[in-house]
Parts: sequence; C-alpha cells; structure tokens
Amino acid sequence: MKFTREVKTGILALSAIALLIFGYSFLKGKNLLENDRTFYAVYDNVEGLIPSSPVTINGLVVGKVISINFADTKGNLVVEFNVNNKFSFSKNSLAKVYGGGLIGGKSLAIEPLYEQGLEAKDRDTLPGKIEAGLLELVNDKLTPLQEKLESAITDADTLLTSVNGILSMDNKNNLNSIIKDLSVTVKGFKGASNSLNTILSGNESKLNRTFTNLDDMSTKLSKFSDSLSHINVGKLVKDLNGVLANFDKISKNLEAGKGTAGKLLKDDELYDNLERSTKQLELLLQDLRLNPKRYVHISVFGKNNKPYEKPLDSIN
Repeated sequence: MKFTREVKTGILALSAIALLIFGYSFLKGKNLLENDRTFYAVYDNVEGLIPSSPVTINGLVVGKVISINFADTKGNLVVEFNVNNKFSFSKNSLAKVYGGGLIGGKSLAIEPLYEQGLEAKDRDTLPGKIEAGLLELVNDKLTPLQEKLESAITDADTLLTSVNGILSMDNKNNLNSIIKDLSVTVKGFKGASNSLNTILSGNESKLNRTFTNLDDMSTKLSKFSDSLSHINVGKLVKDLNGVLANFDKISKNLEAGKGTAGKLLKDDELYDNLERSTKQLELLLQDLRLNPKRYVHISVFGKNNKPYEKPLDSIN
C-alpha cells in the first residue's frame, strides 16, 4: 500500500507534534509514558521553590515539581508535583518545602502519614508547610546580633564623645595633680609599711610570747568548758527546784501563821506581850544601872537601907 505524499507529510507532522509534546512534558518533569500520580499543595510563599525541583519521601527522590501558579487573588501559590512511586500515604501527609543552602535550592518533601482508608489519590491536595532554610536561620540569628552590635557601637561612640568632653585642658591638669598626690600617698604608705616591718621585727619575741600566752589561755578555757560540760546540770536544776520549793513552803507557813515565826508574825497579842516584856526589861535594866543599891545589899555595920529615890532620867 502506497501512501501519497500528502499522507506522509501529515504523518510526519503529527509525529513531530507528539515528540514536541512529549519532550516539553519531559523537560517539565512529567513522563507521559509512566503512570504518575499528580498532587497539589497551597502555600503563601514557596521560598524560592522552582519547577523541576525534586520531590522526596524520607530522602528518596520520587518525583518532581511540575508547575507553580497563583491560586487566588490574595497571592497564595499552588504547587503541582508528581509522584512516580507507588508508595502509599495519607492525604493528610504534609508537603514540606525545605532546603535553601548556600549552593542547593529548595526541595519538596512529603512527610507521610499512614491512616487506613485515607490514602492519597491522584489529583488530591496535600496540606503545605514551609521549613526555614539555612539562610533564613542564619539571618534570624544574625539580625538580633547585628542590632546589638550597632547599639554597642553607638554607645561606644557616645562614651568616647563624653570622655573627650570631660578630658578638657583643665580636667587633664586636675588629673595630673591627682596622680601626683596619689604618688605621694603611696610613698607615705610605703614608709609606714617599712616602719611597721621594723617594729614587728624588733618585737618578734614579745609577739611570739603573746601568741603563746593566748594559746595557753585558749587551752585553759577549753578545759574549763570541758569541765562545765561534765557538770550534771539536770541534778543541779532539780536540787535548785527543791530548795525553791522549801522556801515557797516556808513562805506559805509564815503567811498562814504556822510555827513560832508564823505566830510571831500573825499573832498581834503575842507581839504586844513581847513588846511590853521588852519595855519592862528595859526599865529593869535602867533601874539596875541607876540604883544598884536596891539589888545589891552590902552592909558591914548593919545600917538600914535608904528609901528608894526615883531617878530624874527614869523612863516613864
């Protein structure tokens, strides 16, 4: 069967178009000869992810990013990617954008979840997630450091300006005078130190005896403390309590008028009789002193006694 020139031209044109479509799709990362699954994920920022970036599961490359387009008027982006592996995972698995090192670009990784009955199917949309890359982390750490460094430089500049303002000519002269005075003071301290060293060296033996006496005193005080610690404090307190109890008993007896002393304190009649007896004894002693002849009779010739004469200084 012979084909006309027009048919051959049409077949060649269709073949060229098919090859063009296949090559274009292949360059975009989609192989038309394989039964790939296509998934979508929505992000507010893809952080530099580009088409043909690899798609991985647990570090294994299982596909490529096909396209990135705007999802709505708010600027959200939808990423289309394919998975050419039959590995099964849940439609709730995260599609995470990660990477962004000094050389390598961003990649897309699927963090698989395994949920029975919720397996991801072709054309499903997976939840998206952005992981900060190396540059972002370094920038986050360097930004506060940069701010602190700028603040420190500003403070240092302010301090230097203030110091330059303080160190005027008059202040410099004052500082020089202060330094000279300090030098004189240090020399005086040095002389006093030398004098003190001389005194200490001349009285070294006396100081040694003093410290020896102090050591002996400390030893004696320690022995005295040990002696005190051996005293039976409990027995001493018990005896003291007994003495105090006896005094309390005697005080109560006196207050109640018991015993001779108590009666003497409480019996008014006994007190009055004792007072009268004391008065009479005093009169007797006075009369004996003034008229001894009434009590002592010495008569050699048998004379009669003279009548009693009341003394002028007698007690009424």
